[in-house]
Amino acid sequence: MCGIAGMWGTSDRIALRQVMDALVHRGPDDQGTYSAVNSVGMLGHRRLSIMDPCGGHQPIERIGEDCAIVANGEIYNFPELRVDLANRHSFRTCSDSESVLHLYREAGVDTAKQLDGMFALAIADGDELYLARDPLGIKPLYYGQHDGGLVFASELKALFGHAEEVREFPPGTWFHSRHGFQRYYEVPDGSPIPGSQAEHLRNVRSAVEQAVVKRLMSDVPVGAFLSGGLDSSIIAAIARLHLEELHTFSVGTEGSRDIWAARLVARHLGTVHHEYIFTAEEALAALPEILYSLESFDQDLVRSAIPCYFASRLASEFVKVILTGEGADELFAGYDYYRTITCPRQLHRELRRSVCSLHNINLQRVDRLTMAHSIEGRVPFLDLDLIRVAQSIPPELKLFENDDGQIIEKWILRKAFEDLLPAEIVWRDKEQFDEGSGTTDFLADMVGRWMTTQEAEQYGETHRASRLRSLEECVYHKLLVESFPRTSCVLGNVARWSDRPELGDAKDE
Repeated sequence: MCGIAGMWGTSDRIALRQVMDALVHRGPDDQGTYSAVNSVGMLGHRRLSIMDPCGGHQPIERIGEDCAIVANGEIYNFPELRVDLANRHSFRTCSDSESVLHLYREAGVDTAKQLDGMFALAIADGDELYLARDPLGIKPLYYGQHDGGLVFASELKALFGHAEEVREFPPGTWFHSRHGFQRYYEVPDGSPIPGSQAEHLRNVRSAVEQAVVKRLMSDVPVGAFLSGGLDSSIIAAIARLHLEELHTFSVGTEGSRDIWAARLVARHLGTVHHEYIFTAEEALAALPEILYSLESFDQDLVRSAIPCYFASRLASEFVKVILTGEGADELFAGYDYYRTITCPRQLHRELRRSVCSLHNINLQRVDRLTMAHSIEGRVPFLDLDLIRVAQSIPPELKLFENDDGQIIEKWILRKAFEDLLPAEIVWRDKEQFDEGSGTTDFLADMVGRWMTTQEAEQYGETHRASRLRSLEECVYHKLLVESFPRTSCVLGNVARWSDRPELGDAKDE
């Protein structure tokens, strides 16, 4: 996990250094730059050492060629790529990023299609530039114009003062300086596949297990967030089967439900468990820093960012890689609002839309808050094979009506792993991170210390373009604006979890 930066069509060393300095939290272990041929551009890298800690310095260059790569993320199929590429290319490191550099020499712009992982990368090839972002946008990338050329970086804050207008680089997309932008991946849009419950259960079990095991690849310690909810508990249970020792991390307010549930799971699995009890006062004191890291004022996102901040800070004391459960609710219908959708076809479409929208909401939160503490967050549920399997499952097995007429969310996921976890956890009611950790119990009231209701109404009117929804969100917006000297590039890229189509009781077509 790292921070990348670069300029193309311009070569401003001082500006590039300033961009890289703003990304130091993403890569405190090392840094490096590369100047392209004829000074057509530059690449910069801040490194968090995960793979080949001693020899994986970036940028990585091809010997004797004007070609170099900087990359952020992990390529899970790099061992297979390396075995094939080693027959034709000379490797100098054990870094997964070097395999991508050699692959580009053969596959060109189709390189991103052949990668299984989470990534944002840049390759300088002579006087040409190639940028690519992973299929779902797990890893961030932003770009804008600087001095007549292109400038890009891993976070919005790094581009302050160096780009007039900043845009998010689209997920599942590559860019080539000669060919422009090209989409290379779309979330599957097929219909569910008929089959028996037993068959679908086997498919889910296998896909989830493989996704977790794949993400244990690391040359440094791996841990897992553990809220005691279904998703994080499944990940921890599978990881524990494959690791002699697993560190798990839970946070919450005193007496919160997540703390109790996480203790139960940790005892059951035999993990090395760590927890941190935070207070309302601590959370409020940390809000400015959280908002600066998050780069958003969205109320739903900020609420879940608070426990994520404390969990990441705790985990950073013990590990560099953390597994987390984002994506399961969107794949298996975990949120309450899905219950309002009575048409299976409409639910299937809405779940796909939810997955497609993760890149600038929940995935942004995970990336920013883990990287704020210099650890790498990995999301097994967003494995591409698992997404394909989840899309093949009939919605009726996700929102399942039992014999008592009760609707159970994520039923098939619960059923597939009920043998690995205590029944109290498998069938525990769904709670979002901010709810289970106790965060929402104090937030709405205590943010009133910053602003009165009347002040919020005036503030919302002044900032009407931001569509502020509550006093709480007005406070977050104000704190975010105060965190940056120029806020246009941040405010222009804030996505809203609540911005989704109105969903009714549509009938089957």
